[in-house]
Amino acid sequence: MKNKKRVIWEYTEAIITALIFALIIRAYIVQAFKIPSGSMIPTLLIGDHLLVNKFIYGTKIPFSDKRVLLFKKPEKGDIIVFKYPEDPKRDFIKRVIAVEGDVIESKNKNIYVNGKKAEETYTQHTDDSIRPIGIEPRDNFGPMIVPQNKCFVMGDNRDQSYDSRYWGYVDIKEIKGKALIIYWSWDSKSKMPRVTRIGRLVH
Repeated sequence: MKNKKRVIWEYTEAIITALIFALIIRAYIVQAFKIPSGSMIPTLLIGDHLLVNKFIYGTKIPFSDKRVLLFKKPEKGDIIVFKYPEDPKRDFIKRVIAVEGDVIESKNKNIYVNGKKAEETYTQHTDDSIRPIGIEPRDNFGPMIVPQNKCFVMGDNRDQSYDSRYWGYVDIKEIKGKALIIYWSWDSKSKMPRVTRIGRLVH
């Protein structure tokens, strides 16, 4: 009887330890994230499931809303998950286009950072029309200087993305992590997994 109780206790202890370890990993190191919209097409598709590195830019202090100092700041080209500025309860995912101190501008859908045209092989445009500056900022905006501890983000699906062009900068302290790898991808139309996307690094 004693041996049986001991085995049960050891089994329970192992489960509790594993759960605590999993919660620590999720809270401070890696978190899963599902792509809900098409704003990052063609890089990320609806139904892609990602692992997000929460440790790379710093991590949250336990039992507090504060974060430790950043190990590194986001760089241009990083794909980040962050708290949506207009509704912090929601998470958004976009690409960093400009960082603090950069001058960013859009001319007829072409992005310029510090006066130089950005090489953006990862983007797509689905609308050939050009919307003039002053009407809305989709195709033309700026120039504007990114403030300290902020970054300017955009979706890769440029004509179908609600991003910094509309609601402004992302505060670095609101960034939850950097997209790392696609661990699962599900095509709801065909009701089949996208096997070739599984294991693909996000960049």
